[in-house]
Amino acid sequence: AMAGQLLSKSKILSGWQCHKRLWLELHEPDKAIETPSMRRAFAIGHEVGRVVTQLFPDGILIGPEDPDELPDLDAALDETRERLAGPGPLTLFEATLQHGGVLVRCDVLVRDALGDIRLVEVKASTKVKPVNYIDCAVQTWVLAGAGLHPVRVELAHIDNQFVYAGNGDYAGLFAFEDLTDRVAPMLENVPDWVHLYQEVIAGPMPPIEVGPQCRNPFDCPFLAHCRPEDPPYPTRLLPGGGKAVWQLLADGVEDIRDIPPGRLTSEIQERVRRVTAAGQAELRPDAAALLGTLGWPRYFLDFETVSFPVPVWAGTRPYQALPFQWSCHVQRESGELRHREWLAEGDGPPMREFAETVIDALGDTGPVFVYTGFEARILKELADRFVDLAGPLSAIGSRLVDLHPVARASYYHPDMLGSWSIKKVLPTIAPDLDYAGLGDVQEGGAASEAFLGLMDPETSAERRETLRADLLRYCKLDTEALVRLRDFLAGAS
Repeated sequence: AMAGQLLSKSKILSGWQCHKRLWLELHEPDKAIETPSMRRAFAIGHEVGRVVTQLFPDGILIGPEDPDELPDLDAALDETRERLAGPGPLTLFEATLQHGGVLVRCDVLVRDALGDIRLVEVKASTKVKPVNYIDCAVQTWVLAGAGLHPVRVELAHIDNQFVYAGNGDYAGLFAFEDLTDRVAPMLENVPDWVHLYQEVIAGPMPPIEVGPQCRNPFDCPFLAHCRPEDPPYPTRLLPGGGKAVWQLLADGVEDIRDIPPGRLTSEIQERVRRVTAAGQAELRPDAAALLGTLGWPRYFLDFETVSFPVPVWAGTRPYQALPFQWSCHVQRESGELRHREWLAEGDGPPMREFAETVIDALGDTGPVFVYTGFEARILKELADRFVDLAGPLSAIGSRLVDLHPVARASYYHPDMLGSWSIKKVLPTIAPDLDYAGLGDVQEGGAASEAFLGLMDPETSAERRETLRADLLRYCKLDTEALVRLRDFLAGAS
């Protein structure tokens, strides 16, 4: 074996993303911060890996059953070697091999009756990405070095057109792409990568500045460590980002207020610069003209959805956003404001009842205010799913008024820091409505997570009550925010 640190496949991918990330993973791992979205991505990977094993019924798992339990690598190497030494066809999950200072664990390794080897790398994504070629090349190189020459290297990724028929039948969930020819010419580069990354690890910390590589192809857990304290109005948060922003940062312009006038060519970035430099909010009157023409009653609507990489309800697709909760405020011309809401129990597919209750709540006339095009998309998917409800659902769809582009075109406050998300807009117009005061559910990802808690039969009755209360408060605040935002943009006090 080569001298130096034993590299795993994931360490090589870290090095490919950023030398500093690789160095920190080995020398200062405690500086990593795992975000909720990283945790979710991890959980999705485990879930998808679990389903793949059902498609290879004769497969043998090397190492611990529990995906969170770290394997004893020496034992895993020995067990893999012993299994491969036996005769005949063989399918291994997490086959563990090493060669030339690199250790890999292969998702699926198949040896057929002729002795031909097939390597299958499994991903939860819905398409092949450039990083996947590197990933498969490293594994293929290690396998070849260990005397196993795969005749076929495949990437199994989720086919998002797959429709689940129910009954645990996931045949067709994965698209198997043949990467053999793409990977072959990369194999001769692997020893150079290994040598380079071992040198990186052995040397001092690479002096790499924060840049586009911090989020590509993966969100780096060391980002907060590498980024010095932000100034009050960070240039990096200009909407749309892009080359102009990285160029400013390279020139040392860290704060929006320090950007030279005339430097930005994007209208929206320039507006953010101008308003931030002036230090006070700007509300243009054109929003009031548009909003003043809409009749009564006014409805304010928000949906929450959950999506599964591996579908759990028949007739649904991977990663499809499936609605489980809505909130609606209704404002009448008399000034009366009423609230209606619905939240699924979590004991089965909620889509039908969701659609029926929404139709019931929204009447026949009057604008339905939403924020972004999300609700429109969900209503359209519900109309496609439930043909008998398509008429009323489409009628609601035609009444939607999206306040997001209105706010974006006509309002900006320096404290929004380049974002028009409702969470950023609200504190600047209605500081008394505060997401931070909510329970565990303060954003959409946490709402989905809470609903998974309601779906889990293991969840205690007490915990269930808490989750339901948190979800209802969160969704209600979203539509209350829309009422306040509409009034504000229309110039009503």
